[in-house]
Amino acid sequence: MSVSIVTWNINSVRLRLPMVLDFINQYQPDVLMLQEIKCTNDQFPAKAFADAGYPHQAVHGQKGYHGVATISKFPLTNVSSRVFCEIEESRHVSARLDFGRGPLTVHNFYIPAGGDEPDVEINPKFKHKMGFLSELTSWFQEPDFSRGHLIAGDFNIAPHENDVWSHKQLLKVVSHTPLETETLDAILNGGHGWTDLVRKHLPHDQKLYSWWSYRGKDWEASDRGRRLDHIWSTGDVADHCIGAEIIKPARGWTEKPSDHVPVIARFAGV
Repeated sequence: MSVSIVTWNINSVRLRLPMVLDFINQYQPDVLMLQEIKCTNDQFPAKAFADAGYPHQAVHGQKGYHGVATISKFPLTNVSSRVFCEIEESRHVSARLDFGRGPLTVHNFYIPAGGDEPDVEINPKFKHKMGFLSELTSWFQEPDFSRGHLIAGDFNIAPHENDVWSHKQLLKVVSHTPLETETLDAILNGGHGWTDLVRKHLPHDQKLYSWWSYRGKDWEASDRGRRLDHIWSTGDVADHCIGAEIIKPARGWTEKPSDHVPVIARFAGV
């Protein structure tokens, strides 16, 4: 038996609930981490997910914007959320689960997109994004992050050349600017060190995307994507990761899909 953990920016969980239920019916993930749920906690479709086999839920919602939720077949304990940059937006929820190898704390993130102009002096949204990343850098250096952690979500950064459709054309576009990518790489490799579980199994010379803009008339034909969605873990957890997958076809499953697709990490049986 293997265990799978999925991250997916669903861009309104109530609007796309049938799509999510179809996905979990087909793929049966053990843990599903959703971003941009765009609803308050009491509006979250908790019963629908419980009926589908996910009674354990950690939800940190917000009216109309942002919001993160983790649903699980395993019990979730120690649920908490963190505010970044003293801006009260629902962009993080964490919970501890135990699926046989000891406790694992899973962090569900929705990092700010950053607006259009990659300049902290003139763009408050980009300043928020870089401040958020700075706080992550400091937090992840704490001793507790040495083992037993997994972080996932919409990081809104495509860090490497083959994480975007055109490295040269996107160097000045928010999500792939050197300031962002170098900062994210520093987080990945700094502190106690993280493993990018997708790139552990799908090497950097392979083009990978998890997001395609709604603006593209034919997203599949043009294939101008970016890998904005990530699953990282501490080394002890990464040792048991046996595979990763990006479900590209999900971008076209319905007439009104999310612009992001699910990203899956699989772990050895317990």
